[in-house]
Order: sequence, then C-alpha cells, then structure tokens
Amino acid sequence: MAIGAVGVRTDIVEADSHNNHEGDNMEHQPQMQFVVTGNDPDAAIAVATATGGTAYVDQRPAGDYVFRTLVRATTDNPELLGPAAGVGRYVIVARTMRARPHHLCAGAPRAGVVALFPMVRRPDLAHRDSDAHWRDTHAPLALRHHIGMAHYLQLSVVHTLAGFPYDGFALCGFGSDADLKERFFDGPEGREAITADVAKFADTQNSPRRLLTTEWQF
Repeated sequence: MAIGAVGVRTDIVEADSHNNHEGDNMEHQPQMQFVVTGNDPDAAIAVATATGGTAYVDQRPAGDYVFRTLVRATTDNPELLGPAAGVGRYVIVARTMRARPHHLCAGAPRAGVVALFPMVRRPDLAHRDSDAHWRDTHAPLALRHHIGMAHYLQLSVVHTLAGFPYDGFALCGFGSDADLKERFFDGPEGREAITADVAKFADTQNSPRRLLTTEWQF
C-alpha cells in the first residue's frame, strides 16, 4: 500500500508545506512518513534497521504506558513495519522545529533522552486548527522556554491506519537526563506559559503521559 492510497488529509499536508514560518531554529520542511507504535523494543529496532528508519524505545520497566516504542520511516513497503505495529499505525507529516546539533552515528543509540508526548486535540477543535496552533504558536514558545531542549520534532498525524486516533507526537530531545530534569523549563513563568498554551490546543486529560525514550537511527 503506497502512501497515496491511504486517503490522507491532503488539504492539511498542502497547507503545511506551503506555509512560511519564521523563528529561532525552526526548520519547516514537512516530510510524509509512516509511524508505528508497539511494546516490543527488539522488534522496533529490527524494523528501524530494515527500513532505514528511526526507533524510539522507552527502556524503563513496564508501567502504565499506552505504548513503549515508536518507529518512523519512509518506505514504499509498509508491511515491513508490521512487527513493530502492535499498538498503532499512522501516516504523519514530520516537521523539524529545531534541528539536532550534529548527526547520529547510524545503528547506535544516541546519547541523551527523547521525551515523547502523544497528543490528542481539544474536543472542540478540528485537527487542522489544533495542528496550526501547535505548529505556529506552541513551537516558538517551546523553543523559548525549554532551554535544555537540543532538538524538537513534531509528527502531525494525517491518517490513522490502526489504533487510537492521536493528532500528533512531539519528540523533544535532551542531551542528558540532567538537562531533561533540570533544564526542561527556564523557570516558573516559562512552565506557566507552556502549561497554559498546551491547554489551548490539546486535551490534557486524554493525552497520555510522556515516554522517556532512547533514539536509534538507521
């Protein structure tokens, strides 16, 4: 099944790709990809290896998480993603809001941690409106107030193939656990600004808790 056959919301993709955005470190070059979620770390890494994709694996002991792994990849053979798709399958547009400072050595886990936030939109908003706020308003705030964040990627869901219909996944990369814990916000005012803005586009009650993942890129 090719991406063009899944009935994605092309109006959202086209609008996103034609927007010109300005902001510190914001590099909007939307790219359509597949994302799958699951609970098998070994399968996630194997699938990322087979597709030349990227795996995000929460290696903490099993807990109350909706999934433990996410793989994103560009492929014309999405069946290859099946072993890592035990929870969900999505077509997404990936937006780089802050590029990583240096390239990852392929096939090795990246140092640091990626906080992965599944996002459900506010029930009174259409996906397009929630997504536009996330992209155009929230991203600049995140870049300003998450002072320890080394790279930032938004995965905007344009079609849910299987699983819970999330509206997006935020991938916030930090160089170390200490940066995540001690430099997530620039202070109390930054925390308040981010918390208030998230409530303007996301359903904070139904958006699952974040995952703390290790990134594997192939």
